[in-house]
Amino acid sequence: MEEIHRILEAIQRTDLRSVLATITQVEGSAYRKEGASMLFLEDGSQLGVLSAGCLEAHLSVCVPDILETGVSRSFVFDMQSLEPMAWGEEPGCGGVVHVTMEPVQDEFVDYLYTLKHYLDRKIEVILVKKFGSDGSVTDYGFLTRDRHLFGEWRGEFPQELIHSMLSDDSRRSGMRFVSSLQSDIFVHTYYPKPRLIIFGAGPDARPLAALATATGYAVIVSDWRPVLCDRRYFPDVESILLGFPEETVGMMHFTPYDYAIVMTHNFRRDQQLVQLLGERQLRYLGILGSKSRTERLLTAMPVRIKVHSPVGLVIGAEGPEEIAVSIIAELILEKNKKQKVVIHEAE
Repeated sequence: MEEIHRILEAIQRTDLRSVLATITQVEGSAYRKEGASMLFLEDGSQLGVLSAGCLEAHLSVCVPDILETGVSRSFVFDMQSLEPMAWGEEPGCGGVVHVTMEPVQDEFVDYLYTLKHYLDRKIEVILVKKFGSDGSVTDYGFLTRDRHLFGEWRGEFPQELIHSMLSDDSRRSGMRFVSSLQSDIFVHTYYPKPRLIIFGAGPDARPLAALATATGYAVIVSDWRPVLCDRRYFPDVESILLGFPEETVGMMHFTPYDYAIVMTHNFRRDQQLVQLLGERQLRYLGILGSKSRTERLLTAMPVRIKVHSPVGLVIGAEGPEEIAVSIIAELILEKNKKQKVVIHEAE
């Protein structure tokens, strides 16, 4: 799961100075791909990873200098080389990784807050960075789907780039050449944090909620039984909604970034939930239970969206923990399918 959401929350919470590191280009194989970010704080703590430990030690050594000078820097790590890196270990990933480190200070902090504002409101944001000959970031801009541009971009933002983004179905992150600028720029799309709503707070929902939170989902648990809706069972979820299906579904505004799992183990309540959820905007709707049970649930009840049942990838899972793993694996697979940002042209 993309670390930017945790990074933005950390920046908002701390008074410590920090440096944001972003992978801008990968040639060959690497642990993380373009757009992956991590945060280095001045007290030595770190949030996120860019590699399996191959890069972080070297990057952390550069943090004090970047904080002192206030100037961004770019690095190229040749993981194909047999030469030991700064801490004496040989790299082993086999690719070439380009990383840019930027001090989080002054106006950049405010723009990151604005980025968080849009992502929290389920709005995609495209990041664009332009580099100088020394590898420092000279210009950067954030573009929302309704073409709101913010950041530090000198001169007019290239229309060629906007049209390219509008027509690009792949939403691929990385470097691209822009002829109007006569230079390469880095482009990456930040997507809102996905939300998982679990309908049913039984014992098998607990490992699912915990694993979903750990993998970057904002989790909501909903049930009508007070004895199950105890924060002790779901310490890390965003919220717990107590109420019957028609009550709790009515409390929520659903978006295409939402995933829902129906697992109350009560046939009538599951039927109500599927009927209500089938009318909402959802990225994913899954039903726990056998295929024959789901067929009975859907009898004489048309649902407009695809229903995943039995829920989860087929890995022979048994027990709540393994079933939770299979469900999260399927959610990640669904999330990582081709995504497209829709940026509306000005009238």
